[in-house]
Formats: sequence, C-alpha cells, structure tokens
Amino acid sequence: MAANAIPVNAPLKDIDEWDDFLTGRYQEGKSQEEFRQYDEKATPGVAEFYRLNHQYQTFDYVMAKEKEYFGLNKGIKSIWEAAEFLNTLVDDSDPDTDLTQIEHLLQTSEAIRADGHPRWFVLTGFIHDLGKVLCLWGEPQWGVVGDTFPVGCAYSDQIVFPEYFKANSDISHPVYSTKYGIYEPNCGLDKVHMSFGHDGYIYEVMKNYLPESALYMLRYHSFYAAHRHGAYRHLMNDHDVEMFEWVNKFNPYDLYSKGHTKPDFKSLKPYYDDLFAEFFPEKIAW
Repeated sequence: MAANAIPVNAPLKDIDEWDDFLTGRYQEGKSQEEFRQYDEKATPGVAEFYRLNHQYQTFDYVMAKEKEYFGLNKGIKSIWEAAEFLNTLVDDSDPDTDLTQIEHLLQTSEAIRADGHPRWFVLTGFIHDLGKVLCLWGEPQWGVVGDTFPVGCAYSDQIVFPEYFKANSDISHPVYSTKYGIYEPNCGLDKVHMSFGHDGYIYEVMKNYLPESALYMLRYHSFYAAHRHGAYRHLMNDHDVEMFEWVNKFNPYDLYSKGHTKPDFKSLKPYYDDLFAEFFPEKIAW
C-alpha cells in the first residue's frame, strides 16, 4: 500500500492518551514483567494505536515521510506560533483536563528549570513535543506519537507490543528482517532511520539551533527500547551511549512533570520570550 493511501485512523481519544500510557508503563521501579502486564491491560485504543503503528511503520513508509517533511516546507513560525498552533489539538470533549498544549509544555520546562538545569535544557523541555503539529497536517496518530524504533533492520522484542510487527511487510524482507539490516555494526544512530514521528521531525526543525545534548533528547526521547531496555546497542557507537545519559536525564521530566495545576502563563511569558530569543531567530522553518 502506498504511504499516501494509508487510512487516517484515530484510535486514541486524544493525543495525550499516549502520554498517559507511557507514564504508567514506564513508572520508576517497575519490573520487566510488570511492563508486560501493563501492556496487556492497556486500553483498547492504545492497543489498536500500536497495532496500526507496527503494521505501517515500514522502511519505505519512513523514507517517504522523511522526504515529505524533513525539507521543512510547511512555512515559517515563531516558537510561540508553533505552540499556539499545537493548541488546536486539545480535545474539548475530554473531561479529565482543561490544560492547553502550551500549559503541558510549560509544566515540563518549568520542572526542568526548578531543578536548576541549563537554559538550553529548559528550552528543550518546552519544545520537545512541538513536532506533534504533524497531526494538524493530516498525519495519523500512529505516525506522530508512539515508542520509536529503527527501521530497515529486525524489530526488537523490547519494543512495546512486539507481536503486532507480524503484520508489517518488512518482517519477511530478506535484508530488513536481519539483525543489522541495511546498517553496519555499531554504525551510530545518526546513520539509522527511526520510525517516523514527532521526535525525528522536531530534531530536523531544531538541529541548527541547539547543542548536541539537546538534539539527542529531542530525537530519541521516545526510543524506549534503547534507553530503558538496552536494545539496539549493536547499532549504537560509544558516542551514542555517552549522549544517552542526557536522554535519560530528560526522560523523567517528559513522563512525570505533567499535572493538573495550570502554569501562570502571563508571569512566565517574559522569561520564555527571552529564552527563545537567545537561541532562535524570530521565525524558523517548519
């Protein structure tokens, strides 16, 4: 099936349902056995989401989406404009939260700021989910969020719901189904194509503006098979392993900083105006 012919399915009630699933699945101190039990008890929407994700995230699909989006041809926006655009993803029918997407972003970045981390780290917390604007350009949920993983080589059994890869056409490909696939041993993740989604997209948007440690956080914050379970070390080089220490520092803020208390946007805005101006021109390409 051609990439542009894949149906746009929306099994999640809203995009934040995936975040809620992550928070439960990767709860600190949870054992591998408990991960599996949590998966089995996942809501039907989350299970269906991953069934679609694992079926359609093929190497050819990823290459087509990289060609479509990584040229950053969706216009120019300031960071605030991108965040306000993302706000339109809020589901007004969700009774559990009335927080906007900007308020969710501020919760993450403010938690990082409160712990005294560098300004670039605070900035990374604010922008890390801005790639979810892909949903507003017609991409299906399963092509925007979800645990990420390499394509063009064998799928690890450490990826959430690995059984759903049985429906993926790459599973029987003579090269893509092998351990190394199209890659060389320890080639480095910069040579590896990851499943398409908001992580890789926001990395492309930000790669000319932020330090490498921040870019690793953006690009791999959903690569849980690697930074939680140690999968794909055979593709990583020593530099990747070193830089994943930053991904691991970021991960708790991504999972556990969201709450129901609204940040005071008016009082915080001057700080973030100054922060954005430090790292970015007025508008950047998306």
